[in-house]
Formats: sequence, C-alpha cells, structure tokens
Amino acid sequence: MATTEATRTTTGSDHHPEIDWEAAERSPEFRELIRKKRSFVVPATVFFLAWYFGFVILAGYAPDFMGREFLTDGLTVGYVLALSQFVMTWALGAWYLRKADREFDPLAERAAQVALRRRDNGGTS
Repeated sequence: MATTEATRTTTGSDHHPEIDWEAAERSPEFRELIRKKRSFVVPATVFFLAWYFGFVILAGYAPDFMGREFLTDGLTVGYVLALSQFVMTWALGAWYLRKADREFDPLAERAAQVALRRRDNGGTS
C-alpha cells in the first residue's frame, strides 16, 4: 500500500504506465485535437494581445484621442476602450468554452479511447 501511495504522489493518480503515451501522441485523433485547439488559441491570443496593447499604446501616445468624449459628458473613448477589455475577455472565454464543449472535448474523448484501445490490444490498433 505504501508503494502505491508513493507512486501516486510521484507520478500522479492518472498515470497509466501500460499506455504507450508516445503512440497516443502520434495518433491522428490526438493530432487533430491539437491542430483544432491551436487554430483557435493562437488567433484568439493574438487578437487579445493586439487589443490590450493597442489600448496601452493609445493611452500612452494618443491622450487627446483617448480623452475625447464619447456619446455623453464624462464618458471618454479611453473609458469605453478600457471597459471593452472586460467584455472582450468574457466573450473570448465564453467562445472558448463553447468550442471546448462542442469540438475539443469530443476529440479528446476519442483520442483517449484510441489510446486505451491500443493498450488493451497490446499496443496495436
């Protein structure tokens, strides 16, 4: 029992030494999962960083533009852009959760099933 507990603490409780993790990584299902996640995460990250640093750059180098009133007294372009950071972050988070539920999670489940099937078949698919 002590060996099992020691193994869990050093390797994690989800470690399956009988699964060929490298073969699972090379599987078409896993590669498709990584490709789809990357095709979402990279553009979303670039968009987020461009939006954020665009705001910072405008705040530093275009104070007259950022100080212009927007729609009503006291509400400036700077305030609107600053508040839009919150909206953009929540929107990106919700979009990612939706994509994860509809695309990433089913692909991850399929990749896991393939890895487990290969383990049960002695390493052959």
